[in-house]
Amino acid sequence: MKFLILASLAGSLTGFRKPLIQALVSQGLEVHATAPELLDNKKIISELSAMGVTCHDAPLSRTGMNPVSDLKTLFALHRLMKKIKPDYFLGYTIKPVIYGNLAATLAGVPYRFALITGLGYTFIDGQSLKRKLASKLAHVLYKAALSKTHKVFFQNPDDEALFRQLGLLPINIPSVVVNGSGVPVHEYPNTPVSNYEQPTFLLIARLLGDKGVHEYAAAAQIVKRQYPQVEFGLVGRTDMNPNSISQNELDSWVNNNVLVAYGQQSDVKPFIAACSVYVLPSYREGTPRTVLEAMSMGRAIITTDAPGCRETVIDGDNGFLIAVKDSDALAEAMLKFIKQPELIVRMGKRSREMAEQKYDVHKVNHHMLSEMGIISVR
Repeated sequence: MKFLILASLAGSLTGFRKPLIQALVSQGLEVHATAPELLDNKKIISELSAMGVTCHDAPLSRTGMNPVSDLKTLFALHRLMKKIKPDYFLGYTIKPVIYGNLAATLAGVPYRFALITGLGYTFIDGQSLKRKLASKLAHVLYKAALSKTHKVFFQNPDDEALFRQLGLLPINIPSVVVNGSGVPVHEYPNTPVSNYEQPTFLLIARLLGDKGVHEYAAAAQIVKRQYPQVEFGLVGRTDMNPNSISQNELDSWVNNNVLVAYGQQSDVKPFIAACSVYVLPSYREGTPRTVLEAMSMGRAIITTDAPGCRETVIDGDNGFLIAVKDSDALAEAMLKFIKQPELIVRMGKRSREMAEQKYDVHKVNHHMLSEMGIISVR
């Protein structure tokens, strides 16, 4: 049996899907992985090949919707699938879900699955004509692609409900909510906070407005009026996304001592270990992987009462939930940790417990393989 997995970023295959791929291989499947420019990345190929995975390039542009380019992508994926002849297909993120499942249908792949890891740019409210047109086109394409799947996986119940409400997922197509991508709790060990009486805060994200970076910077400015010594770390890089933070804006925050920017990091564990409280003021997520990593390492969390984010925090138990786009509420939550540092230890302990009980990657992957009917297939 052959399994083909399609990603929009080569790095995500090893960064986010490695345990899933390992689980597939362990079931005796011949696994093929494809992503844009995958064959140019020797490190990723080496890692995947060591697991027994066969790698392929996918001519897919992660951002933008060019009809001619996307049509070429569709036909190229179709040719690849006719060559591989997979029994199973799984695409995740918008373009792999849409064009991957359409291509898999045309190629006659017997079992086709989609993993909705978040809704992204085209589902966040916006007034620009470009965003509205992109949203309408995405809805049309999602509906066409998902009507050809055998099952759709969501990472939170809000996304599942929205797809049903908008008619993007036909009533006859089953869907399943899983606990995000999970987190390998053994790789993100519980790490005591070194100095919780002088809290430091951290946000790890692509530097997009929709991740709440503006609110994070604004809250940092509010807190620093009372506690100028408090540090607010930021790990991540600017992005091609239309909603990206500008380099000038980032430089302004750094130069004015609002944020400490660490740039893109291949290993975030040292940065999580060095912080006291993890913050993600995102407008919407699938299930935020960075929050799960911080929870696994025993960190209290501040995040938004938004789809995907709210599932990770029990307000007042392992952290605080705040309203979306509310920098004042974010600052108020930060001040609670500064004034009551004992919360950092108590809530961090609960985060670790929740990570072990609910978000262990092996439990999440077992759920997915069972729903795909693979656990009993050899």
